[in-house]
Amino acid sequence: MSGDPSGFSYKHRKNGDVVISHHGRVATTLRGDTAAEFIEDMNEASPLDAQDIMARLTGNYRRGNERLAKDHPRNV
Repeated sequence: MSGDPSGFSYKHRKNGDVVISHHGRVATTLRGDTAAEFIEDMNEASPLDAQDIMARLTGNYRRGNERLAKDHPRNV
């Protein structure tokens, strides 16, 4: 199990599944090869990289275009 102030944590279950949570709420469940690859990545990742990996797998990450979208004519 892993946790960080960024809010993501994961739990590796006995059956091989991985449950990723964000601020204590289940965000996604990984199974099979995806779960195995995730565990390998977590073993090699720094805490900051681990947070980034989990954010990307759950789709909960900033894409870097928020500032540009704010100024788009459609959003003004």
